[in-house]
Amino acid sequence: MPLPLGSFVRCRSALLALWLGLAGFTCAGGSEHAATAALPAAFSDLLPHFLVEPEDEYIVKNKPVTLTCRSTPATQIYFKCNGEWVHQDDHTIERSVDPATALPIMQVTIEITRQQVEKVFGLDEYWCQCVAWSTTGTQKSQKAYIRIAYLRKNFEEEPQGKEVALDQEVLLRCHPPEGVPQAEVEWQRNEDVVDPASDPNFFITADHNLVIKKARLADTGNYTCVAKNIVARRRSNSATVLVYVDGGWSEWSKWSACGADCSMWRSRECTQPSPGTGGKDCQGLDLQSLNCTSEQCPQTVSGAEDVALYVGMVAVALCLTLLLIVVVLVYRRKKEGLDADVADSSILTTGFQPMGIKPSKPGVWAPRPRRPPHSKNSHLLTIQPDLTTTTTSYQGTLRSRHDTTGKFSLTNGPLLDPLPNGSHTLHNGKLNSDPAEFVSRLSTQSYFKTLPRDIANTSYGTFNFLGGRLTIPNTGISLLIPPEAIPRGKIYEIYLTVQRKEDLRLPLAGCQALLSPIVSCGPPGVVLSRPVILSVDHCFDACLDNWAVRLKKQNYEGTWEDVLLMGEELVSEPYYCQLEAETCRLFSEQLGTFALVGESLHMGAAKRLRLVLFSDAYCSTLEYNIRVYCMDDTQDVFKEVMQMERQLGGRLIDEPHVLLFKDSYHNLRLSIHDMPQAHWRSKLLAGYQEIPFYHIWNGSQRYLHCTFTLERLSLSTCELTCQLCVWQVEGEGQSFGLDFNIAKDTRAVDSEFLLMDSNATALAGPSAFQIPYLIRQKICSSLDAPCPNGADWRMLAQRLKLERHMSFFASKASPTSMILDLWEAQHFHSGNINQLATVMADIGKQEAMIFLVSDGEC
Repeated sequence: MPLPLGSFVRCRSALLALWLGLAGFTCAGGSEHAATAALPAAFSDLLPHFLVEPEDEYIVKNKPVTLTCRSTPATQIYFKCNGEWVHQDDHTIERSVDPATALPIMQVTIEITRQQVEKVFGLDEYWCQCVAWSTTGTQKSQKAYIRIAYLRKNFEEEPQGKEVALDQEVLLRCHPPEGVPQAEVEWQRNEDVVDPASDPNFFITADHNLVIKKARLADTGNYTCVAKNIVARRRSNSATVLVYVDGGWSEWSKWSACGADCSMWRSRECTQPSPGTGGKDCQGLDLQSLNCTSEQCPQTVSGAEDVALYVGMVAVALCLTLLLIVVVLVYRRKKEGLDADVADSSILTTGFQPMGIKPSKPGVWAPRPRRPPHSKNSHLLTIQPDLTTTTTSYQGTLRSRHDTTGKFSLTNGPLLDPLPNGSHTLHNGKLNSDPAEFVSRLSTQSYFKTLPRDIANTSYGTFNFLGGRLTIPNTGISLLIPPEAIPRGKIYEIYLTVQRKEDLRLPLAGCQALLSPIVSCGPPGVVLSRPVILSVDHCFDACLDNWAVRLKKQNYEGTWEDVLLMGEELVSEPYYCQLEAETCRLFSEQLGTFALVGESLHMGAAKRLRLVLFSDAYCSTLEYNIRVYCMDDTQDVFKEVMQMERQLGGRLIDEPHVLLFKDSYHNLRLSIHDMPQAHWRSKLLAGYQEIPFYHIWNGSQRYLHCTFTLERLSLSTCELTCQLCVWQVEGEGQSFGLDFNIAKDTRAVDSEFLLMDSNATALAGPSAFQIPYLIRQKICSSLDAPCPNGADWRMLAQRLKLERHMSFFASKASPTSMILDLWEAQHFHSGNINQLATVMADIGKQEAMIFLVSDGEC
């Protein structure tokens, strides 16, 4: 005989109870386990409903969480977690009766531990739900998810300090550390909470960035991003915001009365507002004068004083006339003694030659091989440029005091043989032996007021249509001015300088990184007939699949503009880039201030860091310091650090190492190990030192370093052996094995480290190029014309591994000249002209034979 429905439900419950390991449960009558309860007959047809359902919970550290289920009317309640029933012994049961309805209420609780949740790590999230029974049927509660709570230490993006003008909008970015539950973010200024509700000038975006709508002087301060959840509270590094005020001119005063000199004046002051907190002074005049009309001039009675004045003026005029006559006679007499004719090419090959040639001295640990200086430079004329005007036409005369017979020499030397007498006469030119005067004079002009007056990092020269080259020693920065880049008949004074990052405000947004030095060449606005080539070092992995690299140029107003996206250059644009492993070659039809800025496309992107170790050259105390610099791998930064350590009296204690620093948001750690404990100990309290990721990544801080302070137990201890490790968390690392005597080598950083590049800073005319001018012309005329068998400029580009730039070369009037320009820029220091001759021979051109000359012929 079949059981009634109520008995069937109780029977199924009994089977479940037996599966859960319950005892004393019988079907269709009999005693029930304590986890069940008999319902009055009046409520036997009701389904259970939940008064309390389990909620999502977070496990903090190792503290278990409690899940609760309450239902009425219910005979049984059990929990199921991740699809499996929880054992009866793990349930805690409470019973009560609803006083209003007289229905029985059952409440069951269980505890979930961290170990239970960790067992399903990597699978679906850990969940639990409860199931309630009555004599009529069952009901399931909602699922409750249990997660392990945490908050990582490192911010994914920290705010960066800024200097902003008054009323400018400020954006401070913050990406809090990863956490569960997601961290809440608040901002603090000088430890006080920033509340946009009370100060509407502040606004916090949905992605936690802080916006200052209009910067006020009171907004200057240290801003900190604070992230917190139920586990912990994290603080970012503070970002200093400095609000500066540029000066404004007041209104002009009224014109003064006409003075005794028949002029009137008016003035204004730089007080509206006054410049403050590093703001710029006012531009323009603060005093203005104007000649009065004759009616406004004060009238005086003429007398003996006026007569004396007129007599004096006449006497001065007569003296000046006599002096002018004497000068003209002397000039004509000197001119008669000079030869009347002079070859134009002599002007061009001897009038503008290398400047600032320095004596060579061998260097140590040179970053790259350098080309030895030319062996014959005794005939070159060294002159200093005059920037009274930036663009002039040459009208003077340059000639030898003795007769000379010039001859052509198809060698690697100048196009024309030097004049036999090293003495020349230069008319309409100004000789100046002080380089500082050039920089000072240039900086007084309105556009150049922001140029640094750093003579050591500036080179300059005077150039004409034969071109030349400017180089800043030991920085990897050079400017090649190809032949015909300067229009014929023009002479330009051109400068090249590397800007210190603190001299210019180059805004970096988000995860952008400065990947090169900031370089200026000018003067801007000069007319060029063809592109010059600017060579600068960069510090990234040179993989455009990992980076979006943009060329930025500063315009006349001082703002930065994107002018090129590397890898997507347009041949119609005035800029084009050749990217190499450590260098970028920029073809540019305009001079100006440039920098490379990159943004990583994924976490595989990497910057090159140069790790350099210094210590004190002399130590007379028990303490001994080792400084570890973590800098961008560019020669200009290395040069700066070497110069700075020389001033500090430091010494280089190991060869620099290169580390690839990836965009993984992980910090850089430094530690020291394996010191002889009997003689040395480290005063570092922690196991390692750490440099935050964003301090390194954006490249705005040039001299990042950590100092390890060691202590020797006796002054007689001089031998130091240890292992110094530098690594990125979950990334690449480098190790320095140090073993040296701190007392033996007390030399400071010597100048020999700073003279690795012994070439002249400026070379003009044929001496600036490896390929003689006439030979270059013959190669261009031979290869520019298309050849049916492909033996033209296209084959030259392929043999020189430049085929990626075919479309760029093809867009130019002379593709061959573009290729040779790039070859000159790449191989100035290390190029072998015979290798180029071999390439020409492979192409099948007879012009290659004129390259193959002996050293005696050169």
